[in-house]
Amino acid sequence: MSMKPTRRTFVKTGVSAAAGVAATLASSRAAGANERVRAGFIGVANRGGQLIEAGLENKNLEVVAVCDAYKPAMAKWAGALPGDVAQYDDFREMLERKDIDAVFIATPDHWHAIQMIAACKAGKDVYVEKPLTATIREGRRMVEVARETKRVVQVGTHRRSSALYADLHALVRGGELGKVTLAHAYRVSNMWPNGIGKKPVRDVPKGLDWDMWLGPRAYRPFRETIAPYKFRWWRDFSSQAGNWGVHYFDVMRWMLDEEAPVSVSAHGGNFAVDDDRTIPDTMHATFEFASGRLMIFGQYEASHHPMMPAEIDLRGTKGIAYATAKSFEIIPERPGQFQGKEPRSKPRTQSEEFSNHLLTAKHIGNFLDCMKSRKRPNADIEIGHRSTTFCHLANIALATKSRIEWDAKHERVKNNDAANALLHYEYRKPWKLG
Repeated sequence: MSMKPTRRTFVKTGVSAAAGVAATLASSRAAGANERVRAGFIGVANRGGQLIEAGLENKNLEVVAVCDAYKPAMAKWAGALPGDVAQYDDFREMLERKDIDAVFIATPDHWHAIQMIAACKAGKDVYVEKPLTATIREGRRMVEVARETKRVVQVGTHRRSSALYADLHALVRGGELGKVTLAHAYRVSNMWPNGIGKKPVRDVPKGLDWDMWLGPRAYRPFRETIAPYKFRWWRDFSSQAGNWGVHYFDVMRWMLDEEAPVSVSAHGGNFAVDDDRTIPDTMHATFEFASGRLMIFGQYEASHHPMMPAEIDLRGTKGIAYATAKSFEIIPERPGQFQGKEPRSKPRTQSEEFSNHLLTAKHIGNFLDCMKSRKRPNADIEIGHRSTTFCHLANIALATKSRIEWDAKHERVKNNDAANALLHYEYRKPWKLG
């Protein structure tokens, strides 16, 4: 990718299919050549490569183009995929192609809005990775453009395609847990003492267009602790509330049929880990809902022992659910002080075959099916925006050291101008929010 005058490079290969693709998933789409979805992938160094492998489990997907700011990542996939796979330095050039039906976006978070909006306006349906955005304002504009252009947009919170979580949702909605007053999730990883490390400014690695990688963000010199993956510990580019928290926020609010909190508070800081990060190593965020319940997310990167036997728990008056994407257990509540002695529900367990690869393949399959039906996918853009908003609100509450009151209808903070100033940032020229 380059900010210089546009250019296009085609690399033709005729090698075997990508390693790691072991099977094809059934799809409602016919297998005929005229029913195949021709796709381009933007960002293939890490998650994008995983999306290619999972996507090819669906027999009707064909990868025809890859795009990345790092040339070796493009060359790897162009050399591994069958057929003529084009390589693009600039995603805008890839979007000019009329024969591309779908675009998969797995670039760093600060690129998602610009690229998704451009893809929709170019007439492409879009699969965009989580967390959806770098700011709340970006998310709302992405929803608007998806609706204006009538494009199918799937966000990569792949638990939305879990049949197991769908079953748990039905049980919770049916009253199996009683009134749920608390939902809880956390992310643990003991990164003490050195974390992502400390690295000096250095020359940009060969093959990396650093200016394009930074895109709308302010220019800064290259460091090995930013790219290619460690940007997730730099607040300008991501956060762990976004990277991991969005999965849990999304599934918890799905289970509880919640759209948005009314207030948010957060505590934390860099308490133990000595590295280049600009996000906390310890963070605890609390969300309150008008319905009368709390949601808690903890990011604990100085201690690794689990706090519960699941990725989320839902605590209700009749029972508690411990759940992951491969199993859940409902444990009956015991009556407390001044109450009777009988259990309030029956125990229940359920499980299914699971791997992130297979669930991602299923999520992509849902996207491909919706491209044909024009229905909204399991993780529609509005769903992804609302779930990502939780991540940003937690970070904003921590940055402003305040309890913020959230107006979900107008997507504004009611009680803190400093918090509202963090709903977006000024893009570096020439980039604009379309």
